[in-house]
Amino acid sequence: MTPATVLFEARDNTGILRLNRPHRMNAVIERMYEELETVLDSVSSNLAIRALIITGAPPATDTPTPRPAKEAFCAGADLKHHADGQRTPEEKSAYIELAHATCLKLRTVPLPVIAAVNGPARGAGTELALNCDFVIMADTATLGFPETGLGTMVGGGVTRHLERIVGLARARELIYTGRILSGPEAVETGLALSSVPRAHLMDEALALAARMTDKAPLSMALAKSLMERAPALSLEETYDEETSAIIACMKSRDWQEGIDAFKEKRRPIFKGV
Repeated sequence: MTPATVLFEARDNTGILRLNRPHRMNAVIERMYEELETVLDSVSSNLAIRALIITGAPPATDTPTPRPAKEAFCAGADLKHHADGQRTPEEKSAYIELAHATCLKLRTVPLPVIAAVNGPARGAGTELALNCDFVIMADTATLGFPETGLGTMVGGGVTRHLERIVGLARARELIYTGRILSGPEAVETGLALSSVPRAHLMDEALALAARMTDKAPLSMALAKSLMERAPALSLEETYDEETSAIIACMKSRDWQEGIDAFKEKRRPIFKGV
């Protein structure tokens, strides 16, 4: 049986999703996007999962090879896979549309998503990371957009997302030149929340997730949705949207649980309803 291109496990209320093509530095192919979408659909409807971490599966250490694979988050599109196939124009369009549909689903999944970048992220891999809510990097990891040097173009909403994060001038520089950023440099530019030694990366990601998994799921989902849409809204529209969100929360059982827990000086136990 062909191994799954993504692996998923749950630790308490946190889901951990590993991109699983380590022999190709976790480079994306159609099947990986399809399996990513399946996992994202599953966690969207599973109230037991309150946060999601995405990282790259490391290469196996017990399989001797002439050239051992390097650990990576995601090396981008699998160019060898592209070169080996003869796609029609329609198939090329379908591939790009699938990639973009997956990035959109990742960006809009109603729970916080953390990219734990454990090694190189390039092109489509960086696009996946930037569609997460948070990026945490190993200090030995790197990310970048090599597309202009390959005769192609960035995707995954990067021309929008990157400018919002780092400003227009820096976004232009990173896309036009393809400059590679280390973990500390990504923190300095605002692309990453933190950069830590590789051995501590998952502990850092799990600790961040734990700070959010005990929050009310409806509150988190509404906050994520509105923060994504807010730049396109006027100030008056933002107030209206926040009013609707607050009322929706006040109609939930979790709102009453939050009030009761505050009065009783205990931790609230939110159910997501």
